[in-house]
Amino acid sequence: MMRILALVPGGIGDQILFFPTLDDLKQSYPDAKIDVMVEPRAKGAYRVCKSVKEVLTYDFKGRNAAADWGNLLGVIRDREYEAVISLGQRLSVGVLLWLTGIPKRVGYSGSSGARFLTDPVPLKTDQYAAQMYHDLVQGFGIKNPCPAVAINVPKQDIQWAESEQQRLGIKETGYILIHGGSSQLAVSKGIDKIYPAEKWKLIVEDCQQRQPNLPVVVVRGPEDTGFVAQLTKLCPSVKVTSPDDIGKLAATIAAANLMICTDSAPMHLAVAVQTYTIALFGPTDPEKLLPKSDRFLGIKSPTGNMADISPEVILKKVWGG
Repeated sequence: MMRILALVPGGIGDQILFFPTLDDLKQSYPDAKIDVMVEPRAKGAYRVCKSVKEVLTYDFKGRNAAADWGNLLGVIRDREYEAVISLGQRLSVGVLLWLTGIPKRVGYSGSSGARFLTDPVPLKTDQYAAQMYHDLVQGFGIKNPCPAVAINVPKQDIQWAESEQQRLGIKETGYILIHGGSSQLAVSKGIDKIYPAEKWKLIVEDCQQRQPNLPVVVVRGPEDTGFVAQLTKLCPSVKVTSPDDIGKLAATIAAANLMICTDSAPMHLAVAVQTYTIALFGPTDPEKLLPKSDRFLGIKSPTGNMADISPEVILKKVWGG
């Protein structure tokens, strides 16, 4: 049985975008055991991944001492992988992969660590990120088109979402779902991904006026408390749901009539479950983060600042204008 390791630095959104690569590897090598190594903050993504056997964690961006690298090297060597596929492009990652002794090492050419790869693949950044990641399977001789982003939501998470809809009184009506938060990491890096609550208020009120029987629900995650408190103060009739893992969140998104969100991990979940989505982008490029589809519409700020997206522009997309 072939053992493959995937090194996937980044957050939950990066993991979801990497799922098509993992799925295609599993389809091409159905008897393979595929493990991933991710940052601790991203481990939860694999609750909804169908192609991975084991999730290992390592803080790639932390201040790691030589002993930490040594321990990581030991963990990888003990599992005797035959191939590794890596999104990491730093020199230290390339050296690590070489030191593991894994015979087949696939990653991007042109990176500082590329000299340590056995099968470098060209990095083409001007495309949808899931496609860019999927290019790496060329290092295994796989030439399939990139599969759609897909997830496997546990049955108990679907049941939780159905019970939550009953609790909120939206089981029969359907609902518009809003996710307006941003990760603390993005905030700490100064990446503008938060749309002001005052402007969300205009969107909520217009939806309630035009579709009074279609409730508006806002998602409250661990890092969204402040935003949700602001919005519910401005819009007391908005309902609040608090799924505590990615499976419950995905099931909640799947049942929505429409998702309106910022550039975030929930946006990628919406793509995976095929919910109609309108996503707001500040400095990031919608074409690299959304697939080409009428179901997923990206609205980019004309200035790069989220606050400069007009509510009228968003509402025009909501109502098909």
